[in-house]
Amino acid sequence: MSRKLLVIRLRGQVDLHPDVKHTLKLLRLHKKFHAVLVDESPSILGMLRKISNYVTWGEIDKDTLAVLLERRGRLSGRRRLTLEYVQKLGFRNFKELAEAILDGRISIKDLKELKPVFRLHPPSGGFKYTIKKRFGAGGELGYRGSAINELVRRMA
Repeated sequence: MSRKLLVIRLRGQVDLHPDVKHTLKLLRLHKKFHAVLVDESPSILGMLRKISNYVTWGEIDKDTLAVLLERRGRLSGRRRLTLEYVQKLGFRNFKELAEAILDGRISIKDLKELKPVFRLHPPSGGFKYTIKKRFGAGGELGYRGSAINELVRRMA
């Protein structure tokens, strides 16, 4: 079982290198503040290294994923992900669905109607640092570990 990473695009489309543009397209990160959930693997980590000047990522926890699914989860036809739909899948609530996704018992690909991209708001209160520097160097970009959960809660 591999860990799940949440990847959020923070920067726009102006002056993108074609390789970077293609990698963002492969990850379905077409616009600013779009987020996707991916499995941690060597190929994904290589892709993230290539686009690290445009995205931030980290390990998402169960509670944050439940909030993300409840507030920002969309079904085909721009319908909201509702508790009734989650219960129809055989889960009692969003937290149970989030736990199943993180444990690898079910994948977002298995949920046919669920859109794989979460469209987020800009963070409430704004970014704490610049979006032109790495997270460790006083910025917002790149790998941020479990600190992604605090950012997602402000954006959901």
